[in-house]
Order: sequence, then structure tokens, then C-alpha cells
Amino acid sequence: MFMGEHQHTIDNKGRMIIPARFREELGERFVMTKGLEGCLALYPLQEWSVLEQKMRSLPFTRKDARALARFIFSGASECEIDKQGRILIPNNLREHAKLVKDVVVIGVSSRVEIWSKAEWEAYSNETAVSVEEIAEKIVDFDLGF
Repeated sequence: MFMGEHQHTIDNKGRMIIPARFREELGERFVMTKGLEGCLALYPLQEWSVLEQKMRSLPFTRKDARALARFIFSGASECEIDKQGRILIPNNLREHAKLVKDVVVIGVSSRVEIWSKAEWEAYSNETAVSVEEIAEKIVDFDLGF
């Protein structure tokens, strides 16, 4: 399970270090793709396979299902961690997430997300105000809060 928040930087070649505690669980190879709310999402191959199967089960005849599949799969890239613990983030994904230098890497249960530091701070501030309302809306999921 991925959890925690880590501050990192991207070098001028688009490389960044993956936090050591995430490397082992991600594995030698994993998938990076566009995430929702303007971040990047990293999935271990096993989790990617689960997501892929769920996406395949969506009705192809629905326009919104096709749009989501295009969004997720068109941005997907298989990644490897180099000997220094770094990954190379493709330019199109850096642009999607507005990644320039300072980034935040967070663990979100089954995936890792990479955010621009500025975007993460804005998102966190916006969400902090309404987290109690969000919890009330999803009370039926019995999360145990």
C-alpha cells in the first residue's frame, strides 16, 4: 500500500527520484499515465492490469466511457527506475501535470501520484475546506471514520 507525501524536484532532462519506500512496491517496471485533477498516476503492473480490466468492462457504446479510456490509455507509458532511483517523465506527461521543478509525490493506496507542488498545494487547500462534506457524501461506503 502506498501512503505518505514526499517533496522532490525534476531535473532539466525530466528525471526525478522515486521515494525509496515506493520503489519496491512499484517494481522494476510500472505504468505512468495522466491522472485526474492534473496529476500523474503510477501503477504497479498488477494494479494496472486490474484497472485495464475494469476499463474494458465499461460499455464501449457510451461516449463518456470511450473518453475516459482515451484519456487514461493515450497518456500511458511503461517506466523503469534507473540505478539512481530515478524515472524519466515523458514531456507530454510533464505538460499535462504542469511539472517544471518542484513536485510532490504522494501515496494513494494502490497508486502513486506526482503533482506539481503549486497544483498540489492549491488542491489540498481547496479540498481541506470540504473534506467533512465529502466524508458525509460517501458515508454509505462504510469506511469506518
